[in-house]
Amino acid sequence: MDKDALTQAGLNLIQQALSIYDRELKLAVCNRPFAQMFDLPERLTRPGACFEETIRHLVNAGEYGTVDDPEDFIRARVDQARAFAPHYMERTRANGRTISVEGAPLPQGGWVTVYTDITAVKAQEALLRTRSELLSEEVIRRAEALAASNRQLAATNAALEEARRELTEMEARTRLTTEMMPAHIARVDAAGRYTYSNRRLSQVMPGRPSEIIGLHVSEALGPAYTKVRPHLQRALEGTQSIFEFTDDGSSRRIRAVFTPDPSERGVYILSLDVTEETQARAALQHARRRELAAQLTSGLAHDFSNLLTIILGMQSKLVRMELPPEAADLAAGTLQAARRGGDLLDRIAGITSHRAWTPEAVAPGDFLRDLQVLTGPTLPGNVMLEIAPAPEGAFLLDRGLLQDAALNLVLNARDACRARGGHIRVEMRCVKDTWLELAVSDSGPGFSPEALKHGLDPFFTTKGGSGSGLGLAMVYDMVKLAGGTIKIGNAAPGARVTLRLPLRRAPSAPDRPRGLALLVEDDTELRAQLRDMLTGLGHAVVEASSVAEARALAEGLSLDLVLSDLMLEGDEPGSALPAALPGLDVRLMTSLPPGDPRRAAAEAAAPVIAKPFTQGQLATFLNGVHA
Repeated sequence: MDKDALTQAGLNLIQQALSIYDRELKLAVCNRPFAQMFDLPERLTRPGACFEETIRHLVNAGEYGTVDDPEDFIRARVDQARAFAPHYMERTRANGRTISVEGAPLPQGGWVTVYTDITAVKAQEALLRTRSELLSEEVIRRAEALAASNRQLAATNAALEEARRELTEMEARTRLTTEMMPAHIARVDAAGRYTYSNRRLSQVMPGRPSEIIGLHVSEALGPAYTKVRPHLQRALEGTQSIFEFTDDGSSRRIRAVFTPDPSERGVYILSLDVTEETQARAALQHARRRELAAQLTSGLAHDFSNLLTIILGMQSKLVRMELPPEAADLAAGTLQAARRGGDLLDRIAGITSHRAWTPEAVAPGDFLRDLQVLTGPTLPGNVMLEIAPAPEGAFLLDRGLLQDAALNLVLNARDACRARGGHIRVEMRCVKDTWLELAVSDSGPGFSPEALKHGLDPFFTTKGGSGSGLGLAMVYDMVKLAGGTIKIGNAAPGARVTLRLPLRRAPSAPDRPRGLALLVEDDTELRAQLRDMLTGLGHAVVEASSVAEARALAEGLSLDLVLSDLMLEGDEPGSALPAALPGLDVRLMTSLPPGDPRRAAAEAAAPVIAKPFTQGQLATFLNGVHA
């Protein structure tokens, strides 16, 4: 027997009549005593029976005695049902029997009504009134009133208990919802003490306690309290505050919303960790600024390059002529100055032209050893290079850009120490599992106040005519491209430059064996280099030079990967391969700049890696991690 049948059988055994109607005034359930008490036909006891039709049947059957206007009476009962309120009443039916009617609304809408035949109880009360000469009329009346009140109180208590249960469930659901959110939700009173918390503070701001109810904000936040105190005070005075700050203890970027409590003096607090969002936003803003700089300088650089070409050509002719010694020296000096102008143009192009942050798995220990090998021959005997122990593991970094930046910093430190000798220290470390920090410090004279203020500005230099002023600017450009930060300052003694890059741990290499790769490239020399990269990653390689050739090879081979250049010989570009070879893992490569419509179309069809790239960058790309 199913649960509904068991429930109905149990209801039928209750002596009282029971009915439940839903919010649409349709019968949901009733028991057999309900049908028997009011002598209802079967159609009015089935689920879905209309309340209005039931009242009409009872009026016509004389349940309510003589009714002058049946339709008005029925309409009034229906209106009462639509605005249902808890009630208890006793009434005498047309057949002379007395019943009590106890009704209570349901949280889901509708109501439940219980009808009890109290004819015997009323008869006993009447007998007591008639036969008891010792009891006064007042005592009897009060006893009857008390009995009626007790029955009404019991009905009210049942309704209150149901409401309490619903409120308890709602509170539990609300607390569970807030505790599952990836944000800290809290409330503080007028004194700044927590009256509620979803226990997420320690996840948003590591190092803080989770159980903070009763604590003052300053006790929970520690040193970060000085940054939020003005906003808290403003919210306590009735003004909402939305702001961001960096938590020095955890290096996390926090966004907070302080909203005044409208009912009593206090503040609701919402805090989120937006570190990764901030890093991505900084990288995007810097890329936009670089694009704008490229647009502003490209025309000037083009014209200046043309002028330098003319100057170089004319000065070369002058040098080859038989000139007096003084004139020959002037011509040679002019030629050297023009060449330096060309070098300067190249460095400007390096800053303003579009570059992408192309990550690959880089082990800090290997990176620092390579850096030591590269910089060793450039250091004089009186300058010592110290490499600190590196963190374990591998991280997603652009090896080439980071190496350029590190070389630049070491060579700057060398120039600072060259006169008196000294030492240079290079160290990498993880900061709060949020940043990967690279710091270069030296024992030289340190940054001057002017250098601390303008050191990151393009063309600022303290080396006189021997410096371009673009070294630190290029480092700054690289760091911002990655979404990181750079800080220059003085230590004791010397200068210290600190780069912080978003910490992204490299995923483990997949355990699955490498299969057969189809390489599609029409440049013979480049295809040979790419083939060596793929075989070095464990792939067997077959080669094609066009889309038609690739399609023919794919028909008879079991391929694990297709790597194709975008621009190929023949009429079809490489971007046609994803559709031509459905079900295969197709990856594309191109030297077209970002923003080119052909590259944009390719990126919509398959993952794309920009040329040139290293084997490590290719491995990261094939493993599914992109810049």
